Amino acid sequence: MYLIDKLMGRKRLTINENERAIWLYKGEVKGILGAGEHVLPNWRKQLRVERMVLNSAAFVSVYEKALFEKAPDQANAHLTRYRTGTGEIAVIICDGQIHSVLSPDSKLTVWSDAGPWAAEIVQLEENPVVAPALLSRLMKAEKASLLDQVRIVEVDKGQIGLLTVDGRMAGELTPGVTGYWMVGQKVAVKIVDLTRQPLDVTGQELLTKDRVTLRINVSAEYRVVDPVKAVTEVKDFADALYRALQYAFRKTLGAMTLDQILEKQVTVDDTAATKVRSDMADIGLEVTDITLKDVILPGEMREILNQVVSAQKAAEANVIKRREETNATRSLLNTAKVMADNPVMLRLKELEALESIAGKVDKLTVTNGTAGLMNDLVKLSGD
Repeated sequence: MYLIDKLMGRKRLTINENERAIWLYKGEVKGILGAGEHVLPNWRKQLRVERMVLNSAAFVSVYEKALFEKAPDQANAHLTRYRTGTGEIAVIICDGQIHSVLSPDSKLTVWSDAGPWAAEIVQLEENPVVAPALLSRLMKAEKASLLDQVRIVEVDKGQIGLLTVDGRMAGELTPGVTGYWMVGQKVAVKIVDLTRQPLDVTGQELLTKDRVTLRINVSAEYRVVDPVKAVTEVKDFADALYRALQYAFRKTLGAMTLDQILEKQVTVDDTAATKVRSDMADIGLEVTDITLKDVILPGEMREILNQVVSAQKAAEANVIKRREETNATRSLLNTAKVMADNPVMLRLKELEALESIAGKVDKLTVTNGTAGLMNDLVKLSGD
């Protein structure tokens, strides 16, 4: 058989079940060979065969265009072509599994016999977000080539995700896991926390009206009520609030003396606070508490202030002491006046004094009875 084929200018080829082959004769593409035995012309050894394995699924050959032009029936029988237009992608599915994601304005040719094949077309302009069911399938596929074309964003409770496509706001992502396509477009997500948050403005130096340098720590509480405004109106909304508080306290405290600040435990005045809240409302923030936490004096000023406070307390203590002495003297004077007008009261005082003295004497002898006790022991001269 081999000799006959050789004499007749033929060649026998066997194509395995998992193979396909492109054959050319005299440099011209003739068609595609399926599984089985084939007898092909081979005068002067001008037959050329290019074998391909179906396991690769994708068809890649320099003869693709020639096949569809010169052997369209065979090409359409063995090959399936997918094309995407501008602004759309195609999810290529092979035998129920995701095979690849086709970018906009792209083409993919696959072996039909490696299928069955299907494609899901996605219009990016209508919805850049990956459908939840499809996202789940992409994540389960665990193929780096697929996941590189999708960005997965997790938004926690109390947060919101702002989606921008090619620099334009495209929507908001609610709490949960969301994926969006990274092919054919520039996509970004900004996560914004919607819960109440503290903001501390620390170590701010300022000069009071009486030219004393202070350092202050300020605290405020805010929350984002309009995330779109907060992200689009300013570069950094937290920094904008920081600077507004900084300016408000410099303006308020800079117009006061140190004594006024310490005496009143002053915070930002109503006018400045109202302006801060109004300005922040314009960029989507709600500011609630604004508090002056700490007033920190320089070391020398603290020593001087401590001395002043110490002197003030000493003076207050001295005033209290003198007041008590005056009250005691006044009380003695009133008592003396009462006793001068009342002999019985005077005698009672004498007995109280006698009792006090007797308590300090080891032995006391009284003669002449009660009269001796009343008259001889203690005798006031009338002279």
